[in-house]
Amino acid sequence: MTRMLAAVAALLLGADAALADPVLGTWQTEPDDGAFAHVRMQPCGDAICGTIARTFNAEGEYRSDTIGRQIVRGMVPQGDGRYEGRVWRPSNDKVYLGKIDLAGDRLKLRGCVAGGLICASQTWARVD
Repeated sequence: MTRMLAAVAALLLGADAALADPVLGTWQTEPDDGAFAHVRMQPCGDAICGTIARTFNAEGEYRSDTIGRQIVRGMVPQGDGRYEGRVWRPSNDKVYLGKIDLAGDRLKLRGCVAGGLICASQTWARVD
């Protein structure tokens, strides 16, 4: 009986891993105002959120007051590696309509205004 329970548990854990959203993990942003960050993408309810985990500038890693802040907010999967939600830009402390397109180990993130007509984008690289 114990072996059967262990086998069922292993199958369930394997199924959870297989169903994990491909955008989950840690991503490196492009530099913005001379600094970049590692952002940890995790589930938040039925959506995906990204929190600043580490920050870097020309001198190396440093302790920014943005660490622990949510930069990607409520990104809802739309299918085919696309997500929609909100993004926060630390350099001007504004929140924008956000879109993500995931392609392999690259994540194109856009912050938009005017209903999505005008967007600025960054391409993030997967760290892990």
